[in-house]
Amino acid sequence: MCPCWCKRRRRGIAGRMPKPIIASSIPVIESFKPFPSKNIEPVYLDLAEVEALKLIELEKLSCQEAGTRMNVSRNTVWRLVEGAREKLASAIVEGREIVILKEESLLNESQREHQ
Repeated sequence: MCPCWCKRRRRGIAGRMPKPIIASSIPVIESFKPFPSKNIEPVYLDLAEVEALKLIELEKLSCQEAGTRMNVSRNTVWRLVEGAREKLASAIVEGREIVILKEESLLNESQREHQ
């Protein structure tokens, strides 16, 4: 699995575009549905949030180490992890579907070389 670039999107109109992150892999799962399912708005997790959560919670890296691997600051990693934790807690407590957004622009090694 080669590292992939993930272009994130800006929230709102003002400010600069977020710096793209380096994701170690793309998740194979697209969504998790509760049983019994309810007709409630699903919770959407960005690929950047999933990657940050994986590095912090599963690989037990510090925010500094995760930031180095993702090519962002440790504060950005902290914000991504906090956002992901809040969304996951909301989905579990309220019985909402969890959808992992993968439609971001992912560039492999060959596409990066051409830019």
